[in-house]
This record gives sequence, C-alpha cells and structure tokens, in this order.
Amino acid sequence: MRREHCGELREKNVGQRVTLAGWVHAVRDLGSLTFVDLRDGSGVVQLVFREMPEAHTLGREDVIRVTGKVRPREKPNPALTTGAVEVTVETLEILAKSPPLPFLPDEEVKASEETRLRYRFLDLRRARMQRNLRLRHKVTLAIRQYLSAQGFIEVETPMLTRSTPEGARDFLVPSRLEPGKFYALPQSPQLFKQILICSGVEKYFQIVRCFRDEDLRADRQPEFTQLDLEMAFLEDPEELFSLLEGLVAHVFREAIGVDLAVPFPRLPYREAMLRYGSDKPDLRFGLEMVDLTDLLAPAGFKVFAEAAQRGGVVRGLPLPGGAHLTRAELNRIEESGKNAGLSGLLWLKVEEGVHSPLEKHVGEGVLANVAARAGLASGDLLLLAAGPEQTVAQALGELRVQLARERGLVPQGKWALAWIVDFPLFKLSAEGRLESEHHPFTSPKDEDLPFLETDPLRVHAKCYDLVVNGVELASGSIRIHRRELQERIFKILGIGPEEAERRFGFFLRALAYGAPPHGGIAFGLDRWVMMLAGENSIREVIAFPKTATGACPLTGAPAEVDEAQLRELRIKLDL
Repeated sequence: MRREHCGELREKNVGQRVTLAGWVHAVRDLGSLTFVDLRDGSGVVQLVFREMPEAHTLGREDVIRVTGKVRPREKPNPALTTGAVEVTVETLEILAKSPPLPFLPDEEVKASEETRLRYRFLDLRRARMQRNLRLRHKVTLAIRQYLSAQGFIEVETPMLTRSTPEGARDFLVPSRLEPGKFYALPQSPQLFKQILICSGVEKYFQIVRCFRDEDLRADRQPEFTQLDLEMAFLEDPEELFSLLEGLVAHVFREAIGVDLAVPFPRLPYREAMLRYGSDKPDLRFGLEMVDLTDLLAPAGFKVFAEAAQRGGVVRGLPLPGGAHLTRAELNRIEESGKNAGLSGLLWLKVEEGVHSPLEKHVGEGVLANVAARAGLASGDLLLLAAGPEQTVAQALGELRVQLARERGLVPQGKWALAWIVDFPLFKLSAEGRLESEHHPFTSPKDEDLPFLETDPLRVHAKCYDLVVNGVELASGSIRIHRRELQERIFKILGIGPEEAERRFGFFLRALAYGAPPHGGIAFGLDRWVMMLAGENSIREVIAFPKTATGACPLTGAPAEVDEAQLRELRIKLDL
C-alpha cells in the first residue's frame, strides 16, 4: 500500500517517513547517487537513492514503491509544487518494468497522432492529458449538480433503437434473433426524450453517447457525448434561456474559475449572417460586414448590377489599418476569397481620400458614400464581394475570421457567448429539395403557420443555438407536441403517411395521448471541454478517440469478424 501521494509533499512533511508509489518519470544516475522523479496522479517528487544497486536498473515508466524520509531539497526547484523537498529512499520495490518506449509521455510529445492513439495508455499518462480528463470530470460533475438542484432527473435511453432520418447516416447493428432486421445506434436521444416528456417526466437530462456515420474533422467523432435536457410545459425559448445561462455560468465557474456575464445577447439568424457571415459568429472582435447592394448595384459596374439582377448581394468587409497592405498581400487575400467560393474580390481604401480600381466605373461620390456606410477611417481597407447571398456571406465570414487571426485581432482569454435565434424552419438541399434546418421535430413559429404549405421557406422556427467564440456549443428548439402538426411537417418534407407510420409510428402514438408543450437543447460536451481546456481537437479531451478516418489504432477497430459470426447473423459479404 501507499500512504502518501507524490504531489502532496511539502516542507511541513520534512522528517516524516512516507510510502510512495508511482511511475518513474526521469532518472539521473550519478554512480553512488541516483535521482529519480517519481510521478503519480497528484504530481512529481524527487527521490534520492544512496548506494542502492537496484536503483541503477530503473528506467522510464517503471512502476515502483518506496519508503523513505522527507528532507529539504538542497537546490529547490520552483517549477514543481514539491520542489522544496525530496525523499531519501530506504526501501525500493519494483512493481513492474517497462520495455523501451515508442515515445516519452512528456508534456510536448513528438510522436504522430496514429502512434499516440495506438499507445493511448502512454499518451494519457502525460500531465496535459491527465488535466484534460480531470477537467472533463469537473464539467460533468458541475452539470449534474446544477441540474439536479433545479429539479431535473437523469434518465438513460436505449443504445439499440430503430433507424430514423436525422441528417446523418446511422450505424446499423444486425439482429441475430430476427435475421434481416437491424437496430440502429442513436444519433441522439431526440425521440426518446420527447417520449419521456409525454410520459410525465417534466424535467429530464442525460449525459449520453451518440453515434453518427459521417465524415470526420477536428471537432467530430463517430461516437461523441452530448448533454441532453428537456422540459415540459415550455412554449417560449426565453423561459429556458435563463436556466441554461445559469448552467453555463456555473460550469465555467466550477471548471476553470471564470465568471460569465449574464444574460447572453440574442442575435437573429438573418442579422448574424449579414454582419458576420456565419450562424456561429465569433464575437470577440469586430470586423462586421456591411450590405452595400443599394449603393453599388445601380452605380454602373456590371459585376454588381448582374449580381443584384440575379437576386444576389454586394457586401463589404472592413479591415482597420488594411490600406497599407502590399499588392502581394492583397493578392493572397483575393486567392483566399476564391478558395471560399467568390469569383473575385475588389477593394476600396481610405488614404488621403477614397481610392479604388472601381473609381472609373462608379465615381468618387459613390465610393465616398460606401466608405461612410462602412465606417472607414483613414488607413482602413474595405473588401468588396458580389454574388449569391449565401455564397458571399459564407466566403466573407471565413475571410473575416482568417484575417482577424492573422492580424492578431482575436483577444485571448475572452469569452463571447450569444444565442442565435429566429432560424428558418426549412432549407433547400443541393438538389432543390426541402430539408429541416435543424430536425423535423422543431416547432414552427405560430405566426408563420399559415405559410407552411404555400411558402415554406418563409417560415421561422422556434429554435436556438448557443455559440461561444465562434463555436456552436448547443442547439435546441421548442418541439412539436401535436400529432397533426407533426404529420404536416412530415408531408412537407416528403415523408408520406405510410412512411411516417413505419418509421415514426411509436412516436406519433405518444404525441396522440396528451403530449404537453415541451422543448430542450443538446450541448456538445466534447466541444465544451475542448474549449475550456484550450485544445483545438476534441480528440484531446476524449479518453479513447478515433482517428480522422474513424479507426481505433489502440484496438484495431473496425476489424474483420469470423465467418461463423456472419453465418449466425445470416450476413454474406459481397465486396
């Protein structure tokens, strides 16, 4: 047994005999004297071995147990919390030896991600990864404490369910007992949490595993974790916002000691797209876009006029101090715009007057009005783009973030949170088909119900996103609680009565038996912890993540299975 922990020893322990156990973090062999840094979950302390032959055999990551006396350290190390003391070892027990390491589990590991994940048990020994795991624990603990105090109860929902369309591919699990039939792993507990509300569970939450078979990126995994919550008798999102703001503020305070100002701003979707080119804008800095269609479309320049005639827009992105950019820098920015989908970028700068290649096409007076509307000062630059509204907004939005980062305009240590509201209920797919902007169980705004069938793209949704520093942290909505309205939405989405009954019959039955108004939200827990930890990938805050291709180097999954298992499931591979 060990009686003490390495990282807890201080000057008050001098003279005490202690028993420690942990991993060998470093060895300095000086012959008759050997220094070893011993590490456990609490930290590192220096051990001193005098004339002890067994100490010469120790290597990195060996597991040992020692007894000895704490004494003052001759040369204190201020970088360690235990740097004022050391332990003179009296007995040594080697509990386990480690072979040569594929990489050293130090703070900055130089191994590839593939190697790190293959030897994840080594990677997780790093102090940084231990901090991330402990931070994740603090976040989930704070969530459970807060919601429990607010009267929510945690209820588990099934991992094996039926396949329902929710925007991504399902992972399918074959049934041995019913050959030819499949379970699906849940993309979210959406339907089950609504059924729980129908079942009289008025305040539900769950920290739940979700599964989506989709292309991966830094903040996506095939399996991920959400905080899901739902409330009965909820009709107005504002009723939920104060509760959620309290939750978020509580987690930030408990996890990283940051106090957030509440309430968070509310920003309509259309305004977010106009000003920032994104429905998850980073509000830590300015660089707000400005609409210039009415000034420039009739000004005589063909590109602007044609964009407006096709229903497009002309917008500008101000760049303070950008008037001094070189031609090469402007060319690089223009190339970035093309990569984001723009056919080209034009510019206007204020430098002893207003100057632009457009001057001969639209005149000085129009340019002066443009500069005034954009709020340009001397030395500023305005980037101009024309085209379809969605393309221009997205491209300038991406350019806004890129330029802010390159020019050091993003303040560090600042947290900017906002609710994005008034989303459209539907959007058009690439094939021109109506799709749900969020999911098909989102309630339309009451005042827009008359337009559901006649002008569906005009309908707004009772849904909301919480964005933090340009990242979507949570997404939720007031749900449809009447069966007849849910069936109308299915019909608009091309889901006929037979298909609706086949795929959602169990859910529609629940709505028919006295479902109260309700709504909720889902937080991306992995993203939340990633942001709090200051990481750039959710793989750094998940104990056993997959690679960007969905593989698990640690276990070798996905892998082939025995032919006998396939026969039992009545599955034949045709590759």
